[in-house]
Amino acid sequence: MAYEEIKRKSEAGRCLLCQDAPCSGACPKGLAVAEIVRSVRFENETGAARKLDHITCEGCSAPCTGACIRAKIDRGVDIPTILSSITAEVPQNKTPDLSVDFCGVHCENPFFLSSSVVGSDYEMVAKAFDLGWAGVAFKTIGLFTPDEVSPRFAALEKEDNPFVGFKNIEQISDHTLEENMEYLRRLKKEYPTKVIIASIMGQNEEEWTKLASLMEEAGADIIECNFSCPQMVGEGLGSDVGTDPQLVARYTAATKRGTTLPVLAKMTPNITRMEVPAEAAVRAGADGLAAINTIKSVMNINLHTFSSAPDVDGKSPEGGYSGKAVKPIALRFINDMAKDEKLKGVPISGMGGIETWRDAAEFLALGCGTVQVTTSVMQYGYRIIEDMIEGMQDYLAENGMTSVQQMIGKALPNIVPAESVNRRTIEYPKFNRRTCVGCGRCYISCFDGGHQALRMDEKRQPLMDAQKCVGCQLCKLVCPTGSITAGTRVEKRK
Repeated sequence: MAYEEIKRKSEAGRCLLCQDAPCSGACPKGLAVAEIVRSVRFENETGAARKLDHITCEGCSAPCTGACIRAKIDRGVDIPTILSSITAEVPQNKTPDLSVDFCGVHCENPFFLSSSVVGSDYEMVAKAFDLGWAGVAFKTIGLFTPDEVSPRFAALEKEDNPFVGFKNIEQISDHTLEENMEYLRRLKKEYPTKVIIASIMGQNEEEWTKLASLMEEAGADIIECNFSCPQMVGEGLGSDVGTDPQLVARYTAATKRGTTLPVLAKMTPNITRMEVPAEAAVRAGADGLAAINTIKSVMNINLHTFSSAPDVDGKSPEGGYSGKAVKPIALRFINDMAKDEKLKGVPISGMGGIETWRDAAEFLALGCGTVQVTTSVMQYGYRIIEDMIEGMQDYLAENGMTSVQQMIGKALPNIVPAESVNRRTIEYPKFNRRTCVGCGRCYISCFDGGHQALRMDEKRQPLMDAQKCVGCQLCKLVCPTGSITAGTRVEKRK
């Protein structure tokens, strides 16, 4: 990673992503400055280059930085540094097809809002549709209205990242059944090409059947059975269902009795093997799967009051954990289900920590046909869809693909059992002394957390002892300047 790239990413990470950002209005060249910085932030480098359109900031006094709201906290974002370091090549005259057919339903792209507060009424979903989201899994609808708490959200922070992980203790929709059905009818009438997934939750077989019938009547395209909400109050609700294959099968069958629409079973990660209830759902008639829902969690103990977050009058229940931190867990479950012999070919809608087009692409590469997003929308807004679409299209074009369908499942052969990986060779790290700043992070990590294979010379440069190095590459991971890379793979010494 070049210094320029580090500086660009660092500065873009400082951007507050403001509403009606004044930096754009201050640009004398009329650049959409805020959108360019946002594209960099969300890994859409080619999109940033396209918006910049070869315009330079040379000779400019940087009124954009002067107008930056971040200056009220510490200093304005160095926008010229971000813009001047954008060098990505823009693909020419290529617009790959992002459309997918999921459970027999045509979707203009694979990007959906997941069942949550981000898709819980007409106005919200309409705005999302206008911006480019292909569909919504509407917030879970039941035959009862829950009694909610305040506050209901908490976030896990690290350094200047306020959303490493996110916890919620919300339940299903707090709108009435009638209100929700009217939202669905109106959305389908005004946005007939968008896909509406009606998420439902019943308390017994009769309710699952009735809800499925009502959702079809209201105009839904797909039914999603929420077998997995970890914070529902009441026996036989939420993740209590998802951990019981027999209940999953019963409620899936009950749902199928009430509708002709495709049915998804939304799976809980609060279980060791997700394939077991997933297989039960498919045997009972489920047309596809959705995963993962949030993970049961306890977050942020206040060491003065010893209460947990979110603090509801001094108390807090276990809640659902989501956000970027859960992505590796979600991908593991997706891989498990995609490779299960009894689930081969079953469509999967993936979710869990998706923030950028690159995150979404990872889910698609492991076999998902669509992806669903919540936590990043809660933090950054529906507008992230612009960079998701543009970034995905540019990635496909750059890699010679004409359709998003061509990448679905391509990573599956490369996730293998532990006994199948190459253990005969070693890949030593490679050190770039020109870009090394001599911070010694690699030495500290290797000595205290590795194999004591590094030492620092008189010029504060790392020196490696090949006799001790095991090729773990911890040093590479902690290097703040990207000066340590993977070297040549060689046979292990006998």
